[in-house]
Amino acid sequence: MTSTDQPRRCSADVEAVMAAARVLVAVSAQSVAAVDDVVTLPQLRVLVMVASRGPLNLGAVARGLGVHPSNATRACDRLVVAGLLDRRDDPADRRNLVLDLTAAGRDLVDRVMNHRRAAIADVLDRMPPERRSELVPVLESFAAAGGEIPGDTAWSIGWTTSD
Repeated sequence: MTSTDQPRRCSADVEAVMAAARVLVAVSAQSVAAVDDVVTLPQLRVLVMVASRGPLNLGAVARGLGVHPSNATRACDRLVVAGLLDRRDDPADRRNLVLDLTAAGRDLVDRVMNHRRAAIADVLDRMPPERRSELVPVLESFAAAGGEIPGDTAWSIGWTTSD
């Protein structure tokens, strides 16, 4: 391989990954759109964060969202009123409130994640079987090389870290 072949190949590699990323972003956007009549994207981020990390206090939600605590409080209040989030006193420290998903909140997050899994499965089903079997190790290698998004920040883009 000559030095002039390397940039062309890398460019093609990058473009192939960019195309795959667009598909995954579209899958994510479609799953969010499936519930946008129920929650806003910031509210979904709160629900996914709680689903991924477990019960949280308002301070942790605010830090996770990168917003002022009053903004996090308003978002959580709306989710409590909607019946998607439960707010209760922290038994370990009654000065704190603990936020956790209700059954309806868990169902909504599960619906979004199941939508994503089904959409990805549909794409995989359209691939030739021999190519599909090659894909998993390649994607695992890609994720490892890229340092897959840490679990504590995966929720911020609407992806949970749990199955």
